[in-house]
Amino acid sequence: MTIFRKELRTGAVSLVIWSAVIGGLMAVCVGLYPSMEGSMGDMSALFAGMGEFSSAFGLDKLAFGTIMGFYGTECGNILGLGGAFFAALTAMGLLAGEEGGHTAEFLLTHPVSRLRAAGEKLAALAVMILILNVVCFACGAGGILAIRAETDWKDLLRYHAALLLMQLEVGGMCFGLSALLRRSGFGLAMGLAAGLYFLGLLINLDAAMEPLRFITPYYYADAARVFAGDPLLGPVLTGCALGLLGAGFGLWQYSRKDIAA
Repeated sequence: MTIFRKELRTGAVSLVIWSAVIGGLMAVCVGLYPSMEGSMGDMSALFAGMGEFSSAFGLDKLAFGTIMGFYGTECGNILGLGGAFFAALTAMGLLAGEEGGHTAEFLLTHPVSRLRAAGEKLAALAVMILILNVVCFACGAGGILAIRAETDWKDLLRYHAALLLMQLEVGGMCFGLSALLRRSGFGLAMGLAAGLYFLGLLINLDAAMEPLRFITPYYYADAARVFAGDPLLGPVLTGCALGLLGAGFGLWQYSRKDIAA
C-alpha cells in the first residue's frame, strides 16, 4: 500500500484546504440562518415565484424558510459544486500526472504491476473524497446543532449520501479520462464538473430534457428531489454504473498504454 499512502500524503494539503474552505463556508451559512429566520417566510415566497430561476434551483419545491430548505439550497450548492471540482481535479491528475511530471518511469520500475499502482491511486481518491464529505457533513451538522434548529436527520443523511455518490461518480469518470491523457487535464476536469452541473439546471428548467437525468449526477443529488422523496433509484444506479465504468476503464487503459518517458 506504499502508493496508496504516497497519494494520500501528496493530496493531504489540497484535501485540508478544500475541506476547510467548503466546510467553513457551510458552517458560516448555517450560522447565518437564525439572523435571517424572521424574514425567511417572505423570502421563500419571493424565491418560489421567480419563474424559471426558481425551477432551476428547486426553489419552487424547497421551503427556503425552513432550515432544510435553506441548507439544501445554500450548503448543498457549496458542497455540490466544490466537492465535484475537488473530485474531478484530484482524479484527473492521478494517472496523467505521472507522465506530465515525468515520474512514471520511476514508479513503474518498482516491483508493482501497473494495475495495482492504478488501483491504489483509485483507492486513495475514494478515501480523500470520503474524508472531504465527512468533514463537510460534520461542519454542516455541527452548525445545525449549534443553532438548535429542528432537522430531519434522516433526510439530511440521505442528501449527503447522494452528494458523496455524485462526487465518487465524477471522480470515477475523470479517473478514466486521466488514463487517456499524458498531461493533467485540469481544464477538462473543471469543464466536465461544471457541464454536469449546468445540465442538471437545464433539466430542472425544461421537462423535455428529462431523459438526460441519467447522464448528470446532479439530478439525484438535488436537495428538492431528495427531500421530497422522489424516486431516484434509476438515476442512482446509472450513476454508480458510470462511475464504475470510468474507474474500470482507467485501470484497463493504464495497464496497457504506452507510457511516455
